[in-house]
Amino acid sequence: MAELKVTQIRSTIGVKPKTRGTVRALGLRGIGQSNTLPDRPEIRGMIARVPHLITVEEV
Repeated sequence: MAELKVTQIRSTIGVKPKTRGTVRALGLRGIGQSNTLPDRPEIRGMIARVPHLITVEEV
């Protein structure tokens, strides 16, 4: 199964709580932190909600 490396590039200060929760659900806590996640539709949906705060690379 393919994996995605998700990295937070912008702060969640000033964003809506629901957006902040999505970033936290991806396993990110601060700028520069990365997490490797499976490439599943649920994860892709969360990524689609916060493209302005993260970058995504295929591993």
